[in-house]
Amino acid sequence: MRVAPLGDQAVLAYCADEAAAVRLAAAVRAANPAWLRDVVPAYASVGVFFDADQVDAASVGAWVLASGGREPPESAGVQNTREAYAPRSPQTLTVPVCYEMAPDLPRVCEHTGLSADDVIRLHTAAAFTVYAVGFVPGFPYLGYLPAELCGVGRLPSPRVRVEPGSVGLTGRQTGIYPLPRPGGWNLIGRTPLTIVDVAAGFFPLRVGDAVRFTPIDDAEFRRLEGQRLQSNEKGKK
Repeated sequence: MRVAPLGDQAVLAYCADEAAAVRLAAAVRAANPAWLRDVVPAYASVGVFFDADQVDAASVGAWVLASGGREPPESAGVQNTREAYAPRSPQTLTVPVCYEMAPDLPRVCEHTGLSADDVIRLHTAAAFTVYAVGFVPGFPYLGYLPAELCGVGRLPSPRVRVEPGSVGLTGRQTGIYPLPRPGGWNLIGRTPLTIVDVAAGFFPLRVGDAVRFTPIDDAEFRRLEGQRLQSNEKGKK
């Protein structure tokens, strides 16, 4: 692991791979030092934001390197709280998708040489990991696509508006547009569920969560429209 300054109030830890970044982010949150302000994992890196009035970047960097998120030794010079909180365990979430609402499915089929049924089969057979959240609030970057679906480039000209719930793919990734925004990913379906409510602070998807897609028809889309995304664990007796 390598750590470098990220401005004057954060350090950026470069990890060996995505799984290591997820583990490090969880460990930093669990340790919850008094100076910690935010932890932002993204693929194989983790941004650790701190209160510059309490600690400096060199001390935070040394703490991350020496302990990987565990409590630092007293010699590190970093004040640490003993009241660590347990991070939320990764969730598994199932997202229903109407693949009939797929303006770019023919483009994906042409590029991959697959039939529409094969594209849907492969997309719903995979379990994707949330490796980053960004672009717009709550947009999950999900990886990685099955090899047969990889390599489809972005649209030559992005759409001015992509409807919320639209499911797209490009390169090795797939994702869900949570809000109406411009976008250039290939749209292969749409979920009826609300995956972000900014006003209510509803952001159910976090880095490390697992997402599976399941196909639904138009009638089921209308029945579920507007309901909130929930983890598979919720509702279990």
